[in-house]
Amino acid sequence: QVQLVESGGGVVQAGGSLRLSCAASGRTFSDYAMGWFRQAPGKEREFVAAINRSGTSTYYADSVKERFTVSRDNAKNTMYLQMNTLKPEDTALYYCAGTWRSGTRSSQADYAYWGQGTQVTVSS
Repeated sequence: QVQLVESGGGVVQAGGSLRLSCAASGRTFSDYAMGWFRQAPGKEREFVAAINRSGTSTYYADSVKERFTVSRDNAKNTMYLQMNTLKPEDTALYYCAGTWRSGTRSSQADYAYWGQGTQVTVSS
């Protein structure tokens, strides 16, 4: 199985940017499609972005489209989430997740492997 560790979270003002990283170890990273999810206080965890095994296909939640960009570097066993024009409503614990299933997956049920999360706080 694959182990996932997120990093890059922090506190940023509205309109600012952050880049999250998800480092994978344990198995061949390119065997897994990957995704980002987030959970705000008092809310359900929700889908943010997904990327296929090769990095050639991506998919985004409407709330982050054109502000966030997901990418991966299979040689470095790492996935990224570049977040621009951040809003207070983006404040959440951000998780990366991996799946054996192909394509871009937005359902949490498709993902078997999860990191511990990294906190993003956007101040107004």
